[in-house]
Parts: sequence; C-alpha cells; structure tokens
Amino acid sequence: MRIAIPTNNPGGLEAARSDHFGHCDVFTVVELNESKEVAGVEIVANVAHDAGGCMVPVKVLADAKVNVIVVGGIGARPMQGFNQAGIDVYYADRQTVANAAEVIEKIIAGQLPIMRGDQACKGGSNCHH
Repeated sequence: MRIAIPTNNPGGLEAARSDHFGHCDVFTVVELNESKEVAGVEIVANVAHDAGGCMVPVKVLADAKVNVIVVGGIGARPMQGFNQAGIDVYYADRQTVANAAEVIEKIIAGQLPIMRGDQACKGGSNCHH
C-alpha cells in the first residue's frame, strides 16, 4: 500500500501536514508492506496549478502509484478524480493528526474513515482542503 500525505517542506514522516492538499509543498508517500510496517518513504514534489487545476495532484499521485491519500478536506472534483484513478481518500483532522507519522499510525490502526462524495467541499470560504 502506498499512502500519500500532503505535507510541508521538507516532507518525511515528521513533516507537518499541509492545510491544502492541492497546494502542499510536497507529498510524503509512505509504503507499507504486507505486515503493515513502513517499508519506505518517498517525497513526491507537487506541481503548481492554477484555480480549476485540481486534477493535477491526482495525476501526480496516480503516476507515483499511490493507493491512498489522507486529507483534511477535499473538493468534489479532485475527489471524483481520485476515485476514478482508484485512489481511496481518507480523512484525518489536521488539528488532531498533525504530522505524517501520526497519519500512518492511524491508518495502520484502522482509525481513519474513508471520505464519501457528500463530504467533499462544494466551494466557498468555509472549506479547508
């Protein structure tokens, strides 16, 4: 399993999670082996995108062979893109799960929910994705 976590520079397990997945500095990609142990950590650069370019991170992560992304929020369009790419979208509150290592601990423990389409941001200033 390859899990992407939007993080701030420089990335890695101790990196703070980014407030906005599409505009994060990097994605920390953690590979878990069959025993659910960390088998590797890779930093994948995010590609800048303008408004409406929310599908760019979807392609970047699909190309990196990611199976899961963990976000604090997400817009409807990229959520649909991740679903179409076969990438499961999980939710973790950034205030209580602050860095990549904590995300991995929660994933291994089965404590993070998969997001549903009706939980995606519909736009506006109250969304934090």
